[in-house]
Amino acid sequence: MNRNTLKLTAQLAPVEKVQGLEVLLQLHQAGKWETVANATLDPEGRYVHFRIENWDKKEQVPYRVFLDFPLKTGNSEFFYQGEIARQPSPSEKLKVAVFSCNADYGFPDQEVSEHVAIHRPDLALFLGDQFYESTGGFGIQTSPLEKSYLDYLHKWYMFGWSYREIFRNIPAAIIPDDHDLYHGNVWGEGGKNAPTDKGWNYDAQDQGGYKMSPKWVNMVQRTQTSHLPDPFDPTPVKQDIGVYYTEWVYGGVSFAIIEDRKFKSAPKNVLPQEAKVTNGFIQNPDFDIKKYYDLEANLLGQRQMDFLEKWTQNWDADIRMKAVLSQTNFCTVATLPEGSIIDSIVPRLPIPKLGEYVPGDAPTTDMDSNGWPQKGRDEALRLIRKSFALHIAGDQHLPSTVQYGVDEFGDSGYAFSGPALNNFFPRRWWPKLPEGHQPIPGKAPNTGNFHDGFGNKMTIHAVANPHQTGIFPAIVHDRSTGYGIITFDKVKKSMEIECWPRYVNPKENPGGQFDGWPIQITEADNYGRKALAYLDTLKFQGVDNPLVSIFDEATGILEYNLRVNSSSFRPKVFSNSTHRIEVKNLDSGETKTFQGMKPSSDTDREILVTFA
Repeated sequence: MNRNTLKLTAQLAPVEKVQGLEVLLQLHQAGKWETVANATLDPEGRYVHFRIENWDKKEQVPYRVFLDFPLKTGNSEFFYQGEIARQPSPSEKLKVAVFSCNADYGFPDQEVSEHVAIHRPDLALFLGDQFYESTGGFGIQTSPLEKSYLDYLHKWYMFGWSYREIFRNIPAAIIPDDHDLYHGNVWGEGGKNAPTDKGWNYDAQDQGGYKMSPKWVNMVQRTQTSHLPDPFDPTPVKQDIGVYYTEWVYGGVSFAIIEDRKFKSAPKNVLPQEAKVTNGFIQNPDFDIKKYYDLEANLLGQRQMDFLEKWTQNWDADIRMKAVLSQTNFCTVATLPEGSIIDSIVPRLPIPKLGEYVPGDAPTTDMDSNGWPQKGRDEALRLIRKSFALHIAGDQHLPSTVQYGVDEFGDSGYAFSGPALNNFFPRRWWPKLPEGHQPIPGKAPNTGNFHDGFGNKMTIHAVANPHQTGIFPAIVHDRSTGYGIITFDKVKKSMEIECWPRYVNPKENPGGQFDGWPIQITEADNYGRKALAYLDTLKFQGVDNPLVSIFDEATGILEYNLRVNSSSFRPKVFSNSTHRIEVKNLDSGETKTFQGMKPSSDTDREILVTFA
């Protein structure tokens, strides 16, 4: 559901050879089932897609996907039923469940659905690696094309089997990551082909691009993302591979959904040969990646940067807060034994006991994360923070809450990287603690200000390292597996971040979160840059929750946008130049503009902003 458009994708079995097969979407209205849409089966992904415009239902509505299937003994009716949820109002909290990285060690994962249901989330986010290549107990089949479609589907079906009860009755955003595309890592380079003539694994993916057929890649993307809002710019990339980056507005929150991998440069193609890159890791111990900040390399690509810039400026009456969804985070919260040059050793590292601090580790330089390229990372964060947006990601297998820093520690937004549902690589964060290190008050020693392996500034507020739990099976529960819950309070302009082990029943053990959570932050915390000065206080009359936009007149650049939930607001600024203030009533569209505003130290000076 996005504004007034309902999109629903239903996954079927491979029944495409049945002639005249039609699938119906029905709603239960006025005491009976009514057909509101029909669709035919996609012959590659074996799904159907429904779209209904001008959706005007204010309460939850029962739905069913109806299939009248011809058998030799006669037609048989099959149904999949659920409810289309009522959107939370602007004054209600929005609760979001966060998932990623689903190996099959815990299949069919029933306790996850049961425990998540206790939280009663309003929507679900599955942020990549819905399965791994070995899911189901066997590997992958990459050709012929038809066989590779079916090979993908059996893994995708297992994901649906495990988690369909989570998204049966609430909307879900699902985005694929590298393993969904049969890659260990993807550096998409705008959709180019990754030749596999020299091998399937590192030799292929280090060249950048996609190893699988573009038709297969598009099939995967359609099965997972066709229910998302329409792409911001649907123009395909190389090989005619589609895109899905978009904005999703639901329950008063605008989510920018971006694609971390598709446009990113392959490290081996842009770094000097002397770096000796393998699988995104530098094999030359004498090569200093921190010296290559100004490298000409893409992270999100210009198209997505243009999207984010417009997204930061695009506010309307339905939007109270903002967040960014992507596969991975904009820093590398991970360490390995010092001297390690690749992370293939991670599954073999011993899992420590609870309370043990592992010595001898150093931050990694894993260029699969959005910590690289550093310049692209900083440019993206400078845009995202302009709308005071929280970043939500997965991928890392290590639950963490951090605050990004660009020029100074904590000058940008917060990020939550959720735990894996099941994982192969139990990554960890055991940095050396320098003399005088100050952890977050009341938190573990490995919190506080750190530089990652690329030199990026990050403030660790919580991290859940793998530890021995004594809970069987250890391969599931000793690897910091679980899920996240984020609650957006649009009235108080705050967010609560929760992080739960999958084995904990939150009703029976309400204090059973990973150590360091829950974490409470305010919307203002997501632009932590310190003010150089302040403008005069704005006093509002005749308007609720106005949008305040601050522009530096010397540069013409938008400094930030913020919906204010109080009757007054004193804008912070980052230079002593004059500024332009725009205050917009999003209900009426009326804007008040104040130009040539100079910073002032007089806290009593006010500007009355009156709307009729």
